[in-house]
Order: sequence, then structure tokens, then C-alpha cells
Amino acid sequence: MTEPDPGAPGVTRTRGAADEALELLDAGAQPEDRDVEGALRPKRLAEFVGQRVVREQLALVLEAARRRGTPPDHVLLSGPPGLGKTTLAMIVAHELGAPLRVTSGPAIQHAGDLAAVLSSLSPGEVLFLDEIHRMARPAEEMLYVAMEDYRVDIVVGKGPGATAIPLELPPFTLVGATTRAGMLPGPLRDRFGFTGHLDFYDAEELQQVLRRSADLLGVTLTPDGGAEIARRSRGTPRIANRLLRRVRDWAQVRGDGILDRAAARAALEVYAVDERGLDRLDRSVLEALCLRFGGGPVGLSTLAVAVGEEAETVETVAEPFLVREGLLGRTPRGRVATPATWEHLGMGAPAGFRSGQLGFGSPEGFAVQGDLLAEPPDVPP
Repeated sequence: MTEPDPGAPGVTRTRGAADEALELLDAGAQPEDRDVEGALRPKRLAEFVGQRVVREQLALVLEAARRRGTPPDHVLLSGPPGLGKTTLAMIVAHELGAPLRVTSGPAIQHAGDLAAVLSSLSPGEVLFLDEIHRMARPAEEMLYVAMEDYRVDIVVGKGPGATAIPLELPPFTLVGATTRAGMLPGPLRDRFGFTGHLDFYDAEELQQVLRRSADLLGVTLTPDGGAEIARRSRGTPRIANRLLRRVRDWAQVRGDGILDRAAARAALEVYAVDERGLDRLDRSVLEALCLRFGGGPVGLSTLAVAVGEEAETVETVAEPFLVREGLLGRTPRGRVATPATWEHLGMGAPAGFRSGQLGFGSPEGFAVQGDLLAEPPDVPP
């Protein structure tokens, strides 16, 4: 499998198993996911698994709008990637019986781009704006008026002779999705009538997702096989479905076609996904932190060089899951290991580490030691 190398036009590089394993646990959508996810996505709220609070609240909003015969309030969905924001946007349109228009923040870099989309909407249409926090500022300011007054002002000309021509819009519902709600300007966030935050799934919910997906894919998934895949899926349905497809491939090629626990363990061992859901990059970060730097603290850039990856890759791909699992700590002085890190790697922590000298001696995970309790800055130390 080859792909163009952007650094050398006309040259291709071979992608190894390590690259594919890294993509396997990336919660972001991969090209191969789009067609498969389209077939696996639930079409109605009743079919949507997990997110009980958001699902119940959204059901009330949609049912009330249907009874009034008016478009519902604008909806903002936030949360980590892979949890169902796009699926919920499609469900909103389906439940309302309205057409769906899909675009994204990066695609709208000018106010004119947004004006073209808004002016072509039909009455009651649902506009899904993914990664809304990445929209250009001029377009954001135009969206304020469109959301509130269903109007956009088109500026014709430049300088003193410029004229603003108001363009009335039909009532519509905007569904915005973001992985970084804090990056949204307050005036934009306040214009959404309903805001829902999606949380990571627990193992039982992921098993429900896997059972439903297995039925749609026409494969036999045993309860222990589903449990094995679920606990390695990082609490993310998109990753769970991706792992399910890889286990299906292994079972059909090397097994008997049944997705049981043995097949799941064997398949995920091939793809370097361990029992806790860590992949090659995750383990490389933890091993470098413990073996080369004695558990830290160590700066992000230094840690990235040690594992042969870009600092941004380590920070955005590996760190969120490792921190959530309690396997990595971020402090103003750098990244540090935790007792769970040494335990997961099957190593004994240094004596000073165990006594809390390095900042993780308390049962709660962080020792009460001054700046170690402070929230680390986003800028790598």
C-alpha cells in the first residue's frame, strides 16, 4: 500500500504495519470509514445507542418542534471525535423529515462561501456544520445574524460606495459539531438553543454498538468476542466498529468466520492493539518516558523526538487517551509517568517515585506538591 509523499513530488513511500495500526485507533474519520459508517449509522433516535441524557433532551426538542410545525432551535453538539455527532445531525434531519445539507468549518473561509450555502437552503432544511470552530471569523459574524434573524447582508462594492443588501432566508435549523467547544466565540455559542455534550461510552454500551454493527455486516459476534473488542476501543464507537471489521477480516481469512474472544485477541495482536487499547505509539511514549527519562518530568518536544514522531502527533493522538487512563500526567515541568504506567509496562517504579518524590505518591494520583497541582499550559514546556 503506497501513498504520495508530499515532501517529494512523484515519489511514493511504502506504508508499514505501524502506520496502519496508528490509524486503527485514531478516533478521526478515515477514508475507508465513510462508506461503511453510512451503512452502520442509525437513522432514528430510538436506534441510537448510548448518550442517554443527550438523546432524551434532543427527543423532546424535536418532538416539540414537530407538534408546533416549526423548525427546532439550532443545535450544538460537542465532544471528542468518533462519538456520534455526525450521526445525531443526520438523525435530526430524518426525524424532522427535512433535507440535510452538509458542510464544514474549514470549507467556509470567506463570508461569501457561507452566504452561498445559506441562500440556497430550502424552508425547514437542516444545515450540518462540522468542525464549526474552524470557520473563518468573517463568516462567523455573518452566521450570527443568519441564526437569529434568518437574514444575511451581502456587501456590494468597496470603500465609501459599498452597499449592504439584506437577503432574507427561509427558516432553517443549524446543527453545529465541534471537538473544541471552548474555541467557539461566546456570541456564537449563545445562539444555539440546545447544546449537548457527548461523553465516552462504557463497555456495555460499546457491546450494544458492536452487536448492532455485526448484525448489519452479517457476521456472527459472540458475547465474549464483543466484550474483548469493546474494552480495547477507547470508549469510542468509531474505533469499535473499525476494530470489528479488522477482527472480521482475520476470522474470515485465518479463522472459522466466528468473531469470538480467541479471534478478537489474535486479530488485535496482529494490529498491535493491547488489552487496554494501547497501540504502538502509546506504548512507545510510555516506554520512552519510563526507560529513557526515569518517569519524567520530560518536555513534549523531547518525548516526541525520543519516539520518532512529531510533537503535535504525540499531543493530539496519544496523550488524550493516556491521560484519561491515568497512564500519563501533564505538569508545568513536563510529562510524567504514574504508578499505573510502571504497572502496565510490567516494571517496578523507582523508590523515590513510589514515595511521591516525583509528584504521584498520593492515592489520588497527584501529590500535594505546589505547581504539580496546577493545570499545565497548552504550550509544551
